[in-house]
Amino acid sequence: MNLLRIATLAATLTLGASLLAEEPKLQAIPIKDIDGKKTSLKAFAGKVVLAVNVASQCGNTPQYAGLQSLYDKLKDKGLVVVGFPCNDFGAQEPGTNAEIKSFCTSNYSVTFPMMDKVHVTGPEQHPLFKELTGASAAFPGNVQWNFGKFLIGRDGKVLARFEPDVEPDAAQLVKAVEDALAKK
Repeated sequence: MNLLRIATLAATLTLGASLLAEEPKLQAIPIKDIDGKKTSLKAFAGKVVLAVNVASQCGNTPQYAGLQSLYDKLKDKGLVVVGFPCNDFGAQEPGTNAEIKSFCTSNYSVTFPMMDKVHVTGPEQHPLFKELTGASAAFPGNVQWNFGKFLIGRDGKVLARFEPDVEPDAAQLVKAVEDALAKK
């Protein structure tokens, strides 16, 4: 009987280890939300994520309205827009997290999740953006400016990347999001 229990326990541990090994790498990277609470993209497991590096004083800042509209339209189908404030380009996000949160809420009625201000490029690049842009990434290459967008499927894999000049309501972005949502 003990041998049977040991074999069952070993099989359970092996299955558990293989399930852990299959967790998408992006979902395991620690991040903080805009209020400083520790989290990760695993909080959005099973959802389609549009991760965007954002800034409050950029020519692209009005894209917040389009991102919120896209989120409102598709959140019930499984889309989550996630904003990552960044001050790497032209010092266009100089505020604190509290100031950024207030700006986004009062000027664009943002309700999608916002994260802690991070570096998306350079020597202090956040590990999430290292993974999104590194040599082994699905779409390698440095983030070019504020409002770069990464579309991550329900399985945690990057499906598409859109440069800052691609508006949230652009046909190719909306189609990619809808296609990702259609995959269960």
